[in-house]
Amino acid sequence: MRTFYTVLAVALLTAGAGAGDNWPQFRGPNGTGHADSTGLPVRWSEKENIVWKTPIHDKGHSSPVVWGDQVWLTTARADGKEMFAICVDRNKGAILHDIKLFDVEKPAFCIPYNSYASCTPVIEEGRVYIHFGTYGTVCLDTTNGKKLWERRDLNCDHFRGPGSSPILFGDLLIVHFDGFDVQYVVALNKKTGETVWKKDRDIEYTARDGDPKKAYCTPTVITVNGKPQLISPAAVATIAYNPLTGEELWKVYHGGMNAAAPPLSYDGKVLICNGSGKLVAVRADGSGDVTRTHIAWTLNGAPTRSAPLLVDDKLCCVQEGNGILTCYSAKDGTKLYTARMGDKCTSSPVYADGKLYVFGEDDGKAVVGEVGKEWKELAVNKLDDGCMATPAIAGKSLFVRTKTHLYRIEQKN
Repeated sequence: MRTFYTVLAVALLTAGAGAGDNWPQFRGPNGTGHADSTGLPVRWSEKENIVWKTPIHDKGHSSPVVWGDQVWLTTARADGKEMFAICVDRNKGAILHDIKLFDVEKPAFCIPYNSYASCTPVIEEGRVYIHFGTYGTVCLDTTNGKKLWERRDLNCDHFRGPGSSPILFGDLLIVHFDGFDVQYVVALNKKTGETVWKKDRDIEYTARDGDPKKAYCTPTVITVNGKPQLISPAAVATIAYNPLTGEELWKVYHGGMNAAAPPLSYDGKVLICNGSGKLVAVRADGSGDVTRTHIAWTLNGAPTRSAPLLVDDKLCCVQEGNGILTCYSAKDGTKLYTARMGDKCTSSPVYADGKLYVFGEDDGKAVVGEVGKEWKELAVNKLDDGCMATPAIAGKSLFVRTKTHLYRIEQKN
């Protein structure tokens, strides 16, 4: 049985992970922000190293995903009454599909800082899975844009708008619903959209008010002792589930709310941002409530929106309010150094070919540098507008979504 789980986990976790020509989900293969691409551009501007620039209508903070010759992303009316999936030709930048998926008569409130299209799709050969939180989840055929299935009965009150992105694990599409009113995780059959398992959060929330119960996190699957674990952050606590069945494996209480960053795995530990500025490193080999037994270390000052990124044994965190990069030791959370990237930063950093890419929120500025014993800035680049979305990396290109456009950025000879 252990051999079966080992083979299954390795096969599922590495599917597409080495495929540097694709970027299938939020933060790329395995959700770590890393790409195995080389030859990416270091410098660009509106007049330099831009292959194409395509306007994207309305408002969306979802990141682009890339598969083959297609780039997919979502957008929605600012008032949330119409929601769309857009497919862009990877080579030419032409819009291949602009599909209105949902009409919503009375959208719930969404803060202006968020959007109704903030959940990043997940894509594989022939299919793209689009998620708008409580408003609906749909599977499209990527060859023609036709709807294969949809679900509109999985609901919660996001209170500030949706944000959690789905992931694929084998034949399962796994999605979080951590709302003001209800909190649960659901695994759907990716072929049919039918529910395989649904698990209500077994968390002791200390507040009666629903606001501290909400979260916007994207889960991650890791392998521990040859078996897969779905690491699923929520408000107040993180739960590890068996991704095949929904069985709860362990749980850690860390406080916080509005958790958004996918967890990371390092040296047998899971690194979890609680959404309120705290990060905990938890040994992932426990069972039951491991709060008193398996927290290896903690740090304060973790980002609340931008996701951390691991570079070797360094944990790189960018603060959204001031754009300051802080590098910590991933071994024990010790602060190593800080460097200023710019101003606000909601987009999460990405990494490839020894370089870290950090995109600013307001002024279109992006900083490229190397993470070593100290920060080494290589370039500061500028586009016409800033980024709320995290970029995608595929092949030798950066696919950057600003507030108004989608860019393909590549080094020109």
